[in-house]
Amino acid sequence: MSEAASGVRVIGLWPSPYVIRVLIALKLKGVEYEFVEEVVGRKSELLLKSNPVHKKIPVLLHHGKPISESLVIVQYIDEVWSSSGAPAILPADPYTRALHRFWAQYIDDKLPPAIRTLRATDAAAGDKEQAAGQMSAALQLLEEAFVKLSQGKDYFGGDSVGYLDIALVSHVGWVKAVEKMAGVSLLDRAKVPNLVAWADRLCAHPAVADAIPDADKFVEFSVKYGSFSKPINSGAK
Repeated sequence: MSEAASGVRVIGLWPSPYVIRVLIALKLKGVEYEFVEEVVGRKSELLLKSNPVHKKIPVLLHHGKPISESLVIVQYIDEVWSSSGAPAILPADPYTRALHRFWAQYIDDKLPPAIRTLRATDAAAGDKEQAAGQMSAALQLLEEAFVKLSQGKDYFGGDSVGYLDIALVSHVGWVKAVEKMAGVSLLDRAKVPNLVAWADRLCAHPAVADAIPDADKFVEFSVKYGSFSKPINSGAK
């Protein structure tokens, strides 16, 4: 293991969108890391020691120092490896940066609850219909935000993958999975064409492709672990 990898460790589980964010940010910056995978349904001593407040994934360990909460970790990575040669993750303009943070919080407020309902085997049909409607409405607002923030470029961050791109794409694997599980259409090309094209483009990006497996793998995980997998989308961010 290289010195760089030994200095950076990520505690998490691969299906967690919040863990996915951290991995994408590290890959964008070209940072080597060790992935310390938790066991579903358990909390390791390392996790409990590293995040004694929330006791949740992800945790970034940088030379033994723990940082928790995915969006905080992404900002930390951007600041620490600012001289890596990779583009900045957060926008330089304070107002644009504030907008990205606002929409990132909106994403985490709206998408995970709907995803949990749509993948629950014991949720009523009416609840699933309501959840699908709420997510569709949220995605339509994000479609409008993309048009404004991207200014005709490929990403929310413009020419390069940015903070809001990372915040949203981390949920795409589960969105596609619940489309299959609940028989709903969410990333609908007729309703959110720019967002669908953005998701296709971003999921093919070298820093993202390995971090987000095919939707079928998320479906298999949900079927296999059932209630144990619920904290994946409901834990600390």
